[in-house]
Parts: sequence; C-alpha cells; structure tokens
Amino acid sequence: MTIPADVAATQRLLAEGGYVADRQLATTIHLALRMGRPIMLEGEPGTGKTEIAKVLAAQLPRRLVRLQCYDGMDLASAAYEWNHARQLMAIRLAEASGEAGDRGSLERGIYDRRFLQARPLLQALEGEPAVLLIDELDRADEPFEAFLLEILADFQVTIPELGTVRAATPPVVVITSNRTREVHDAIRRRCLYHWVDYPDAARERAILKIRAPQVGERLSAQVVAFVQAVRGADTFKPPGVAETIDWAAALSALDAKELEPALVDETLGALLKYQDDIAKIRGAEAARLVTEAKQAAG
Repeated sequence: MTIPADVAATQRLLAEGGYVADRQLATTIHLALRMGRPIMLEGEPGTGKTEIAKVLAAQLPRRLVRLQCYDGMDLASAAYEWNHARQLMAIRLAEASGEAGDRGSLERGIYDRRFLQARPLLQALEGEPAVLLIDELDRADEPFEAFLLEILADFQVTIPELGTVRAATPPVVVITSNRTREVHDAIRRRCLYHWVDYPDAARERAILKIRAPQVGERLSAQVVAFVQAVRGADTFKPPGVAETIDWAAALSALDAKELEPALVDETLGALLKYQDDIAKIRGAEAARLVTEAKQAAG
C-alpha cells in the first residue's frame, strides 16, 4: 500500500473515489494510515461514515472486509468458529479406518486450521491486505467490545485450540458508530477519533455534483438550501447526505428544473423517512422553505 504523502494527497485520494472530505477528516485519515492506527468515526446516520471505508478500500486498493454489528453478536459470528460437522465426520472416518490413535492426538487433529471457519475479523487478518470495516459498533452488546481489543492493539486473534493468528499486513480498521450508546473508553483509546457531521452547503453541493451529476446546478443549489433548512427544523430524523442525493436524483428523474411546493410535497418520502416529519414539513412549511431555498440559492 502506498500511503498518501500528506493530508492534501489524502484529500485528493478520497475525492478521486467520490468522497468530498473536509481538511479535518482528511487529516485524521492520513494520520491513521501513517501511524497504523484504527479510525473511529461517530456521527448521525447518513453522514457518510461507512462510505469512507468503501472509498479507502477502492482507492488504496485493498479488500473490503465488513463486519456489520448487531444486538447479540458473538465471537463465532464475528471472528471464527469451528466446523463441528466436519470435525465429527473426521472423527468417524478415523475410527472407521482404525487410524484414530490415542484420544489426545485425535483431539489435536480435529483442531486443525482446515476445520476453522473464518469470519470477518479473522478474514481481515489473513490473505491479501484489507480494509476492515466494523460498522455500527454501538449496535453490538458492550461485552463484545472486549473481543476487539486484541485486534485493535496488536492486529491478531488468539484461538485457544490453535494459537495466535497475526496479520502479515495489518488491516486499515474503520469503526463507525451512530452513538445510540457510548462505546467503551478502551476502544476509543486505541483509535484516532473523528465526529462526522452534516456537511455545510458548499460541501454538500460538491457532493451532489459528484454523486448525482445529472442534477442541474440551479436545482442542486435549491435542494441543498432546502435540506440545510430542514436539518435546522425540529424533526425526529434530519435527512442525511444519502437522502439529499436520493431526493435530488428523484427530482431530476421527474424532469424538475427547480423546486416547486407541490413537487416537494409529492416527493418528501425520498427525503424524510418518518410520517411525523413529512406531516410537519408538507404544505405551508414546505412552501415557505422553497421560497427561502430559492433566495439562498440565488
């Protein structure tokens, strides 16, 4: 892997992959690559945290290994588990052929690497260099975080029956969290941290230009101004960048050249994902925001 020479080069690398990063985020990523440290990204859903790992994997280039966290996740689903069916078959074959030998040697034989099923954490340590995305860690149970400490500190996994598996080339580790709960300090201390916020209007227009190039400049500017205003309103779930892109693309698919109140009312489901939020914005409020968005866009 060729590490970008400086922060500006890291920012360009992300831009070439379609990700518009501000200077602070590019600095965090650059330092993580230079220092070999995991990156912890927190922020609201839809701010582009997961996309960073995807872009790094594509641009470095490396394999992307993704661990999607969820409630109740354990070591067997995250790191490795033994293939008990194959182990049992091996025991029966050994007994049938008379090659079982003593019990100790048989047990050692069935705890061979060929019977081990690698899950994402182990997959990221073996084989070609990887980007390991540990996505939405806050969804996992707190005890699961203890499993990660060895990987984040030493890029290795200890398997009691087999030994320690170390990465020949440490993976680039990206951890994301939507902060539905606090991640333990032991994890945070091992990472470089960045809060991924909603972009300002200029950066969001630049994102739209890359991710939805079919959208005209006037409509793009008005969409961004409208979305920025909605984020400042008292909604249950403010729209993320992904929703901005979807809405702009939807409006473009309807051949819209600029925002109109009726069209906004008809397409709010592409921008807002809760009925209470749609009801709050639709109608007179949408008409007001359209007027303000047109004025802000110029």
